[in-house]
Amino acid sequence: MENKQYLIAEARREQIIKAAIEVLRETGYVSTSLSKIANKANISTGLISYHFSGKEDLINNTLMYLVQQEWVFIKEKVEQKQTPTKKLMAFIEASLAYQGTNRENNIALIEIVFNARTPDNVPYYLIEDDDEDLLNDLLQEILRKGQKSKEFSDFHPQVIATVIRGAISESMLSSQHKLTLEEYNEKLTKSILQMVK
Repeated sequence: MENKQYLIAEARREQIIKAAIEVLRETGYVSTSLSKIANKANISTGLISYHFSGKEDLINNTLMYLVQQEWVFIKEKVEQKQTPTKKLMAFIEASLAYQGTNRENNIALIEIVFNARTPDNVPYYLIEDDDEDLLNDLLQEILRKGQKSKEFSDFHPQVIATVIRGAISESMLSSQHKLTLEEYNEKLTKSILQMVK
């Protein structure tokens, strides 16, 4: 019985978080309110308060949910490959595919990171985060294993990981380039492989 209640509560929390993502995309962080989220989810604000202690708690849980969704999607694709080169190509392709198919999630993530503030009024993007960046760790691990197996040349894994993640993020933020997602993936993968080989 307890397990069933837990699953129901988790499903309700996810429903609220998904409504928050929609509201963040539609109105932006500043205009997002618990009443708008409740309205979007077709529930009362009291029900949100039962699952989350307030807007800040809901936004933090939404941020964790968004990060987790992306991590699971990319990690699954990477783990299907055997060699560091194939894992690196899978990381780039899966990252870009996630960006392309989850624009709503990405907009919500950007709204939170660039607009939310801690109780001390520090913007989220300036927080010194000691928590692991799972995607960055995964990417650096691929690069280090490639160096160890001599598939990749000698370079600083953290620097190259930053270059790769930056190019992936830029594909989402920039509407300047006229390449399709497939073309961008192909050209980015080719350029990165030239850098690391």
